[in-house]
Amino acid sequence: MKKNKWMLMGAGAAMMLMAACGTSRQVQGTGKVDAGKHQTSVKADEQGENFSQRAFLQMVSDNQVYAKDIVGKMDFTILMGDKEVSVPAKLSMRKDQLVRIQIFMPFLGSELGRLEFAPDYVLILDRYHKQYVKADYTQVDFLKKQGISFYTLQALFWNQLILPGEKEVTKSNLKKFDVNLNAAGNEVPVTVKNGYMTYAWNTSRENGRITSADVNYQSSQHGTSRLHVDYSKFKSVGVKMFPATQEMSFMTTATQKKQEMKLILNLNEVKTDSNWSTQTEISKKYKQVSPEEALRKIMSI
Repeated sequence: MKKNKWMLMGAGAAMMLMAACGTSRQVQGTGKVDAGKHQTSVKADEQGENFSQRAFLQMVSDNQVYAKDIVGKMDFTILMGDKEVSVPAKLSMRKDQLVRIQIFMPFLGSELGRLEFAPDYVLILDRYHKQYVKADYTQVDFLKKQGISFYTLQALFWNQLILPGEKEVTKSNLKKFDVNLNAAGNEVPVTVKNGYMTYAWNTSRENGRITSADVNYQSSQHGTSRLHVDYSKFKSVGVKMFPATQEMSFMTTATQKKQEMKLILNLNEVKTDSNWSTQTEISKKYKQVSPEEALRKIMSI
């Protein structure tokens, strides 16, 4: 596959991932979370079984790694339509600051480009063509209609629970989640609903580890966006475990044309190295292109 198609697919991955994780600004502004009405679910404000629910949710929450940094070399695969590409890459994450994926040229090792998600911007840097997209989360039309949460995206990469409108899940707001302790099998579903958004996780009954996550958005006005993440090949990070393989499948109709894509992050190592900078210097020789222009190119591949 030509390098330009690879970079366009990478840009498409970034934008579709944001679309799948988008949350409605109107809904977020309320600050209210509806735990949903499930017959087999335990309500957080009830007595009795409430203790079991809280205890299980605390076990799930306690699985998150303590490290501030997660870095690792990996194999990065993108599947979009009938196209598939796999290249060497590197994942670098600093909690509450940045999620970065660097893409390298096979065999030669030089950087082709990078995708960055920060609290106030997304950056798609194409070193091969010397161009880039840098925008806040409101500058892409279909994202502007939905809004976007960096912290939602961060939690998905870090294998953690998400609470709409919050940076992190604290002990005091675990009551906002719904848990189906009566579910059959070895997995316990955990859900939370916020307006048009539904978040769901499958967790291990034995140790509370998150094995998969689903983010669903659906409205008559903005269409449907779905993201499913499978977590596997857990490796130790201190006394905690981190999924070295993450498979992200997402679909959106927010672009008016249905788009589907799958990303596979297969880390060869999981380290907590903090000796790296969150800053990316962009040469003045690089051309800035609009998100709309990048999207038009993506749709044409």
